[in-house]
Amino acid sequence: MLRIYQVVLDTLKQLQPTLRRIEIRDRDLGRQLRRCSNSVALNLAEGMYSRGSNRAARYHSALGSARETLGCLEVAVVCNYVQQDPSLHDQLDRVVATLVKLVAA
Repeated sequence: MLRIYQVVLDTLKQLQPTLRRIEIRDRDLGRQLRRCSNSVALNLAEGMYSRGSNRAARYHSALGSARETLGCLEVAVVCNYVQQDPSLHDQLDRVVATLVKLVAA
């Protein structure tokens, strides 16, 4: 199992209070954030047990979803739904950086 997988799960747990605050203000953005953040973990899990081009495709999808998660949080901050959480942002940056390396490998 990839070490980053546990980081992703921990990040999802850390994200939950922020996600609930966003859903109160913007239900659609909250749903989108829930889907894309869950997709990071699900695609990463699938990729860990895939082979060849399927593995690369799953990691690439996880990377796109991680970047989308960051985008949703950035939009929520700009719309004043939540304040930026530097710790959460740092965790997501770490996930994105790791996925970039996996996709490039």
